[in-house]
Amino acid sequence: MSPGVLAQYLLPHRFLSRLALYAARSRWAPWKNLLIRQVLTHFDVAMDEAEQPDPFAYPSFNAFFTRALRNGARVPDPDPAAFLMPSDGRISQFGAIRSGRIFQAKGHDYSAAELLGDAELAAPFAEGAFLNVYLAPRDYHRVHMPWRGTLRETLHVPGRLFSVSPGTAAAVPRLFARNERLVCLFDCDFGPMAVVMVGALLVSGVETVWNGVDIPKYANRIVRRDFRGQGIVLERFAEMARFNYGSTVVVLLPQGAVQLDRDLAPQQSVRVGARAGLRTPAADGEGARGGWTSRAGAP
Repeated sequence: MSPGVLAQYLLPHRFLSRLALYAARSRWAPWKNLLIRQVLTHFDVAMDEAEQPDPFAYPSFNAFFTRALRNGARVPDPDPAAFLMPSDGRISQFGAIRSGRIFQAKGHDYSAAELLGDAELAAPFAEGAFLNVYLAPRDYHRVHMPWRGTLRETLHVPGRLFSVSPGTAAAVPRLFARNERLVCLFDCDFGPMAVVMVGALLVSGVETVWNGVDIPKYANRIVRRDFRGQGIVLERFAEMARFNYGSTVVVLLPQGAVQLDRDLAPQQSVRVGARAGLRTPAADGEGARGGWTSRAGAP
């Protein structure tokens, strides 16, 4: 294990992330412009794609980081059967979930039950598929729906805040099931879908379109919110959430719902709205190979 990864075990994760929260939202121009300048210097940020192309016009570093794109900068794949990439970034890993286990890196995996914080919620995905996309600081930081879905429930699962960089993913066991995360559960026409927003070192929060800031102050237990019956429907490619700093999105799918494209590869650069796979015609909307029961996910 490298010294950099080892040092992460010793860092005060929560203190640093809380400090980052205040720093990122400061409106003091000299400070926020310094932070913005650092990102522009070290990363290839495509400001010409932004709705506001002047980086120093944003009122805070966080506003710059979660900037909207101009119309047409990202469009969904025209095939209505295409299952979409949920974000810009690089593919960390993807593939089949085997007996409830999800591949992380060579020598490391974790369970869907650990990731979701609930074994019953994870059951429909036991032999399904997953897609993990890592967002770097240069990337567009809004997450969009890969498929149309009705929001069912969210779970804020407390945890550590390790970096989610490829180097850390290769070294820290069960990384994505250890970090703080927001689990978003949807009912889709092919059955259940989970979109998991994984926090990371210096990630100062997650905002959702239905609830605003959706990672509460640090807790020592899972916080669940039930949205059934509220009719919160998000269309395919609709914005669903945003990271207030870079991190990772993990999508879980039930068996037989989507065939991920064979030409996907780890570390491949991707854009939100691009095709990740195809909805399988055999997925008939009955929850297919096991949807959630009426009690699953109940508070």
